[in-house]
Amino acid sequence: MSIDPQTTTGSVALIVVDLDRSLRYYHDNIGLQIQHQSARTARLGAGGRDLLHLTEQAGARPVQRGRTGLYHFAILTPSRVELSRTLHHLAATATRIDGASDHGVSEALYLTDPDGHGIEIYRDRPHAEWPVVQRELQMTTDPLDVRSLLAEADGNESAWTGLHAETVIGHIHLHVANLPVAEKFYVDTLGFDLMQHFGSQAAFVSAGGYHHHLGLNVWAGVGAPPPPSDAARLDWYELRLPNQAALDAVLARLRTAGVSVSVTDDGWQLRDPAQNQIMLTTN
Repeated sequence: MSIDPQTTTGSVALIVVDLDRSLRYYHDNIGLQIQHQSARTARLGAGGRDLLHLTEQAGARPVQRGRTGLYHFAILTPSRVELSRTLHHLAATATRIDGASDHGVSEALYLTDPDGHGIEIYRDRPHAEWPVVQRELQMTTDPLDVRSLLAEADGNESAWTGLHAETVIGHIHLHVANLPVAEKFYVDTLGFDLMQHFGSQAAFVSAGGYHHHLGLNVWAGVGAPPPPSDAARLDWYELRLPNQAALDAVLARLRTAGVSVSVTDDGWQLRDPAQNQIMLTTN
């Protein structure tokens, strides 16, 4: 049984080394607004729902490679103009960009925060333009036409005030330990639809025909262990169901599969087979 087609990714929670440093980066460079802050925690967004939760852990090391966890979280801008404006701002603030790709379904910029957490900032192409071969989605990784993207903001050069209010978390890409096991969990248990494989290294799953809400890869190594508790890492990510009935259907499948789920103040909490923590919520 498929997960409700209106299911989306929600906020992302990260453990960071230095909260002040992370806030400067995410506010000044990326363009998120600080929506709540305490001594060791902060929540950021674009003016609506929280998109990013940060928690400082004293003595934490940067992200450790060769572990499961976050590959990147993906910030979805509402238009190509807004992605262009973001690129102009990144250039103006001398923010390091690690890569830029055209995936056929989207155009994307890739960055890394001060602790080593991966970030994608992207815009979607209209669904009708997505590359499909024999009824199957064929996402690509081609060079991004940066000149064309920069020119998109011509005539929209108003002062930068941060990411557009309609910005959301579009998808989450995870390191997993075993791709077939992860795919079985996300497709057979949670109910996502498999959209595409990249050989035996990665899979992309979604709800409602989106190109992907979740990417799963073994690029950290097959059998990679979870991140250590003394390092910056993914704390949890949110899957947002549209209503209680949709949530109840997922919880029933999890119980049948013997997956442990607990209730917290933030939602229904569980872990995937690679120990990536998921928070289930409703709109």
